[in-house]
Amino acid sequence: MVQYTYRFEKILTIREQEKQQTEIAYKESVRAFEEVATKLYEVLKKKEDLITYQNKRLTIGATIDEIHHFSTFINSLEKSITDLQAKVMQARTKMNWHEQKMLEINIEVSKFEKMKERDYQMFKEEQNRSEMLYMDELSSLMYNKKEIR
Repeated sequence: MVQYTYRFEKILTIREQEKQQTEIAYKESVRAFEEVATKLYEVLKKKEDLITYQNKRLTIGATIDEIHHFSTFINSLEKSITDLQAKVMQARTKMNWHEQKMLEINIEVSKFEKMKERDYQMFKEEQNRSEMLYMDELSSLMYNKKEIR
């Protein structure tokens, strides 16, 4: 009996390796996005808490220096927020790009796997057909041998 070999096995192996690498890159981009988004959330929360604290201090009574200090710190936080928002957008874009790439490679790998399944089915059918022909030939020979006796 003939051993089955898929003619595009090397290509399929390469595509599966690319798929694994792309999944790793996607997971890394998700982790980077989450990290930057968490930093942005923390800075936004810090700004919100500072504004709440500043409003309490204003109702109680705060010095001009405290007000100036709060204002400077809030401006600093707003610059950080703007910077982090840009980083979040970059990280989101990178993450979406990796996701799209991963989906494309997954589709390509599944196409090769489907082709392999179909090719294997055709191989099995051909093997069965060959086996049936062989059995028919064998039975014909056996019959002819009996007839001759």
